[in-house]
Amino acid sequence: MAELHKNLINGEWVGSDGIENINPSNTAEIVGLYARATAEETKQAIAAAKAAFPAWSRSGILERHAILSKTSQEILARKAELGELLSREEGKTLPEGIGEVTRAAQIFDFFAGEVLRLAGEVLPSVRPGVGVEITREPIGVIGIITPWNFPIAIPTWKMAPALAYGNTVVIKPADLVPGSTWAIVDILVRAGLPKGVLNLVMGKGSVVGQTMLDSKDVNAISFTGSVGTGKRVAAASIEVGRKFQLEMGGKNPTVVLDDADLKVAVETVAQSAFFSTGQRCTASSRVIVTEGIHDKFVDALAERTRNLRVGDALDKNTEIGPVVDPSQLKQDTDYIAIGKAEG
Repeated sequence: MAELHKNLINGEWVGSDGIENINPSNTAEIVGLYARATAEETKQAIAAAKAAFPAWSRSGILERHAILSKTSQEILARKAELGELLSREEGKTLPEGIGEVTRAAQIFDFFAGEVLRLAGEVLPSVRPGVGVEITREPIGVIGIITPWNFPIAIPTWKMAPALAYGNTVVIKPADLVPGSTWAIVDILVRAGLPKGVLNLVMGKGSVVGQTMLDSKDVNAISFTGSVGTGKRVAAASIEVGRKFQLEMGGKNPTVVLDDADLKVAVETVAQSAFFSTGQRCTASSRVIVTEGIHDKFVDALAERTRNLRVGDALDKNTEIGPVVDPSQLKQDTDYIAIGKAEG
């Protein structure tokens, strides 16, 4: 039986029921067992974040800087290990996994530096003898809901600034990739975060995410995911006057003009469509090609996709993970609808 990775609520690891985290490259492998939070546990996490906010919002900048800097250093020191974990649970290739972990370390390092640059403004007033001072203050409890496609980078670029500027956090990672976020939360806790400042609640969006949306004690929500869910986040937040930030997917076209460098254009489209398991928010799903270069481009792209090396994420010869069936790559343009633009 795999070890149960528990939720973090008010500085304590809690949970008794978990779900298996399956490796998409090797479905016979269980990456780990991860707890599922209940609605009640989610409420407890929010309450803990609310209680921790007054002290954390007034904490010294050196304390915050030290915690974020220490976190960055450990992530970078463990980039190979964490990159492998990411690739095993998400499916992107090992070099991409390690690259994403390195980026996460850089993000924490950047915001560790930003903590030391916190500043306001002093402005002249039109009224004699009156000064105008502008200060920036933390919002409060920040709810964070993250997707599966960048399971370390996206949680990091939401958590790091929230913590740097004195907010407390309740984070729910995507069901498919809880391990990467769990690892980063564990590092942050051991780096010295006080109890309640950061809370991890893994589980279903319909349970954990909805409880966060229903709570009036969540002062802001940062969400990355589908358009449909994003609309529900916005509607629920407007209802209670909550600040919200949405990053949602799109139907992204790439435009290739007659004077394009053919080799660069083909490689750009192939990488955009297929690399990172084809799961970037900005992944190209349509290509619009002008008439003069159309036929050459289609032939070259077909050849590039025909030769893509698809396989296990940890195999050094793999170019893209297991999301695309290699046998279907012979059908070349089934994955990208290529339209001809005249003139």
